Amino acid sequence: MAGKVEQFSELQRKNMEAAMRLAQLSIENSQRIMALQTELAKEMFQSGVENAKAQTTARDPQAMMQLRTQYAQETTQRMVAAAQQIAEIGNGARAEFARLITEQLASGSQDMAESFQAFMKNLPGQTPNMMESFQQAIATANQAFEQIAKTSTAAMNTVGESVKKAGAKRK
Repeated sequence: MAGKVEQFSELQRKNMEAAMRLAQLSIENSQRIMALQTELAKEMFQSGVENAKAQTTARDPQAMMQLRTQYAQETTQRMVAAAQQIAEIGNGARAEFARLITEQLASGSQDMAESFQAFMKNLPGQTPNMMESFQQAIATANQAFEQIAKTSTAAMNTVGESVKKAGAKRK
């Protein structure tokens, strides 16, 4: 009985380690996005100040409108570039999340199956069909997760490509 408790404790330890890796990845990507947003805010503020100074020296309404138009275009380009970078960070994070979760499901389901098999062997009156059903359920869950991960990856790639195309059209 102590061996079974140790097996489940080890499985729980592995799950906690995986959860900690996912949390760390989330924190790191959030920090990257916040740093990007902070840098963008600084650039936008500085650009706004420079544009305001330039507008005060404009000699006619047409020159002022030209400065405003130029500032709007530059701002739009910066925002699109920032959106592209955030999308790339998101795509990278999503891919890493999917990899870690797939890895955890693969190893976790194997560990769980082995523990469950050992547990089932020691039960009086166990049926072989129960273990097969359990293994089929795990395989089905893994296949469903893999399909969701593939679909999510394809969707995020499409969004990333759309953002890149929109940025290229504005340049």
